[in-house]
Amino acid sequence: MAIASKLTAIGIIALSFAVGFLSFYLLSDLTREQKKLQVEEIISQLFNFVIFIWIGKILINLSTFISDPLSILAYPSDSKSFYFAIVSIALMLLYKSKQKNMQVIPLLDSFVHLFLISSFVYEFIQFVVVDNFYALGYLILLSILIAIFFLLRERFTTLKMLTVIVIVWSIGMLILGFVQPFVTVFGYIMAPWFVGLFLVMSVGILTYKIRRGAT
Repeated sequence: MAIASKLTAIGIIALSFAVGFLSFYLLSDLTREQKKLQVEEIISQLFNFVIFIWIGKILINLSTFISDPLSILAYPSDSKSFYFAIVSIALMLLYKSKQKNMQVIPLLDSFVHLFLISSFVYEFIQFVVVDNFYALGYLILLSILIAIFFLLRERFTTLKMLTVIVIVWSIGMLILGFVQPFVTVFGYIMAPWFVGLFLVMSVGILTYKIRRGAT
């Protein structure tokens, strides 16, 4: 039963991202070659993200892992592992942008498109199919963010749009965190302190980029 539940959860996430990628291909203004390159890079970073989740899970349960490495497979990835992966992937992208001249901003723009659509599909399934009432608040927030992303992106530079999305997402998550018992992102509980930290770090980095004149 537990295995079936995990497979179902993985299947819902996979379906959500599949719809997200399809939406990116159909609605993005990039050329076909640019879309292909962005999708390949995003998939690569998603694999890195999963690896970081596992590393975080091992570090959190380090004593158990040392005594019985295979037992770590029985431990579910919790929110702490998810936080670790987010911070790790952010630091890695920051390093690549500085040391390897990686164009991070266009990648983030494409990822935001993917993230918003995939998250919307995931929360819609949670609310309609799984009957998770607490998914409704985040579903409404995602609807607002998707409207902002598609209706206003032509009026702002990419960096400013990303800043608006981050600020609205963070404030919305903080509000949801206080008015309901919990709020999740792809099944991982988002604590208010982490959302606040994410807001400060993201806005700080994006503001720095804007002042340097990046677009």
